[in-house]
Amino acid sequence: MGPKIILFDGICNFCNYWVSFIIRHDRKKQFQFTSLQSEFAKQYIPDNKTNANNIQSVILLEGNTMQTKSTAALHIIKHLDFPWNLCSVGIILPKFIRDYLYDVIARRRYQWFGKSDTCSVPKEAVQDRFIS
Repeated sequence: MGPKIILFDGICNFCNYWVSFIIRHDRKKQFQFTSLQSEFAKQYIPDNKTNANNIQSVILLEGNTMQTKSTAALHIIKHLDFPWNLCSVGIILPKFIRDYLYDVIARRRYQWFGKSDTCSVPKEAVQDRFIS
């Protein structure tokens, strides 16, 4: 199906925590990562006029498909190691409910978890999993 690429908010502390979590629980190394602020991301965001700082969603590129919000998060979880992959059962909830909950967190993520002035730099051991 091709590479699985996660686009995330590189200045969001909460998002960076989840990227680290995914790296720790993706022993098969299925995912690559890039920030929404990267040059790579600008090519794949549907509306290239959109400011990456206004995007309130993780994006999962998997082959020719693009998932956002709760659907992206659940598709990512589905590929993680046991027992984390069991959480993907949340996909059975209606999308409008899942996305509502996702949006509540997304709107408040900087307030609750803070943000950095710049994108974090990955540790050398995992740099090969990041796209510039």
